[in-house]
Amino acid sequence: MEKVRVQTGAPYEVLIGNGLLRQAGELTAAAVRGRRVMIMTDNTVGPLYAETAEAAFRKAGFSTAVFSFPEGEMHKTLSTVEQALEAADAAGLTRGDLFAALGGGLTGDMTGLTAALYLRGTDFVQLPTTLLAMVDASVGGKTAVNLKSGKNLCGAFHQPRLVICDPETLRTLPEAVYAEGMAEVIKHGALGGEALLNRIVRGGDIESLIAANVRLKSSIVSRDEKESGLRQLLNLGHTFGHAVEKLSGFTIYHGEGVAVGLMIATAAAEHHGLCEPGVGAELKTLLRREKLPVSTAFTAAEIAGAALNDKKRRGDRITLVLPETRGKSRLYPLPVSELGAFIACCDGEVTGL
Repeated sequence: MEKVRVQTGAPYEVLIGNGLLRQAGELTAAAVRGRRVMIMTDNTVGPLYAETAEAAFRKAGFSTAVFSFPEGEMHKTLSTVEQALEAADAAGLTRGDLFAALGGGLTGDMTGLTAALYLRGTDFVQLPTTLLAMVDASVGGKTAVNLKSGKNLCGAFHQPRLVICDPETLRTLPEAVYAEGMAEVIKHGALGGEALLNRIVRGGDIESLIAANVRLKSSIVSRDEKESGLRQLLNLGHTFGHAVEKLSGFTIYHGEGVAVGLMIATAAAEHHGLCEPGVGAELKTLLRREKLPVSTAFTAAEIAGAALNDKKRRGDRITLVLPETRGKSRLYPLPVSELGAFIACCDGEVTGL
């Protein structure tokens, strides 16, 4: 088992190992005081793993309830969170009890926000079942739901008490869902230094790969818990990726949007002399290896317009994250009025295809 400690205001551990979902109860019992848990999951993951999770918690002395919601970004809303809050109240959860997020990043986001709101703040644990959630979304305490105008625009920072990653759950993932997790892995490689990028290029066992990515995210989150500076680097590929997701009507996976967003950011950076030539070519090779998209039919103008509601906008400026050299990225503040012109160079190469 791999173990990574996240040194936020309330430190917690990320545990990574095969079979850990069956031990979720005893591992959680050592980290929290409550003994009543509501498991939040969607209608795809629930039939696969809710019974295992419930059994693990009951074995450790927890009473359990399960709240299941429909899968998909269209259900990542305040309405779903309200239903979860009502279910928690009906189940008799008190401030001393907890929630458990069983599923991917979307489930983790909504469970964390529900926990942050219920009785003005209750504990929650993450039980990620997708690669994307294990390497990225379950760590760092970002919780959110979507608004009509864009992704993750309503949320709060609320750190979990524990994250339990069981790579055995990855065996049931569709190929495309596994691949979107690799988009976040490759993103980490573009900002986490050459050693991590080389590790990603080599491949290898999934447990150590997850741990390497969690260590990178932990090192950043521990220094900038509320995203006031350094942590913004983790948004590499996300400003444009979220725009592509929105333009598609959320018919593409988040990781697919990130892959395209990473290519837009890199192509624009290379065009404007802000990134060493060749960085984009290597990232494109890695993304293609995982069968991820590296271009989109949406034009640069459409993407720039959709990005204006991005939560990284501050007044009349938006902070982009751009690759700079191999394994290194930088923050690049830009007036929003210049965003369209900045990525116009991508048309015919990454966008508008």
